Amino acid sequence: MSSNKYSKVLILSCGTGGGHNAAAKAIQEELIEKNIQADFKEYLEIINPKIKDEINNLYIKSTNKNGKAFKKIYNLGKIYEKTKLKSPVYFLNSLNKEKLYKYIKDNNYNFVVTTHLFAAQALTAIKKKHNIRFMQIATDYVSIPFWEETNPDYFIIPSKDLESDFIGKGMEKQKLLPLGIPVMKQYRKDYNIQETKKQLNLDINKDYVLILNGSMGFGNVKEITKKLLENIKDVTFIISCGTNNELASFLNTEYKNNERVIALPYCNELGKYMAISKIILTKPGGLTTTEIANMRRPLVHIMPIPGCENYNANFFFERNMSIKCENIEQVVNSTKELLANSKLQNKLVENQEKYIAKDTCDKIANIVIKELNRGNI
Repeated sequence: MSSNKYSKVLILSCGTGGGHNAAAKAIQEELIEKNIQADFKEYLEIINPKIKDEINNLYIKSTNKNGKAFKKIYNLGKIYEKTKLKSPVYFLNSLNKEKLYKYIKDNNYNFVVTTHLFAAQALTAIKKKHNIRFMQIATDYVSIPFWEETNPDYFIIPSKDLESDFIGKGMEKQKLLPLGIPVMKQYRKDYNIQETKKQLNLDINKDYVLILNGSMGFGNVKEITKKLLENIKDVTFIISCGTNNELASFLNTEYKNNERVIALPYCNELGKYMAISKIILTKPGGLTTTEIANMRRPLVHIMPIPGCENYNANFFFERNMSIKCENIEQVVNSTKELLANSKLQNKLVENQEKYIAKDTCDKIANIVIKELNRGNI
């Protein structure tokens, strides 16, 4: 690795949901382990820190009320995509090309990786004028609108089964590498269940069901929790609240005398809670779903935010890697059935092993290292 002694990699993301940042940090973690200096940065932090939180908050608001606003925006993107005209999104990000390029050059980065469309569009605009090489990574099991406006040197997609989708949207086949979605090491390691329960101060004799709703704690968790408690006995429910302090406060107050409910605040050791869970319920975010599949845990997808999450849920359901639910009644019935059916649990896990690779980060890092050996951008 001596030839890479002074090499630096910039990894860009956006905080519109936690998945893009989590994938970016997974790549950073792997590169650092391979003795490569890798810096993670939010794209908007470079361009305009003042608007970063505003844009991230707009995304969060769009997913409220069952994601009706997000669905409209996503569908508008699909319609605009058919016109074959450059999108307003590309135009806005292309305006940032000089500022981003200056940051890259001033900090002597040799290669760039991005897990978000916005940064990929800005890098594409830079590439029209400057010699720059970059990799982009899709974090959903579908080609989202406007990926076709980008021109990376490598495009990491979640599965070979999705190649036709990306090619059909205009991406060049030779740039597509179906390596999977990168997740951090804590979701790829093996855990001793009993020892992990002890570490988490949990009862080694109890069965646990983990309910995830993304880093922001989306979803109708209050009603889901109520119905699950009414219909399923002898199981303790751990509800991951993410940064949703209101949800955590409600659960702690509503169920303060109920030992079968644990409200889990934002946590950096979610892999341990996944490992000890008999089954996991989650909204179908691409990153969270892939983390669970890497953990090889029986999975129930609860009501998706309309848009790419529908595609994520369908991808897993069609390959028998998860159970898909559209309403609370289905969530309760599916959870009850899965808890009682060890054969179904095993089948879901077997298919996760078949379709979801655990070596994605390693393969991506090796490509980056190969690029670094080519010389500076």
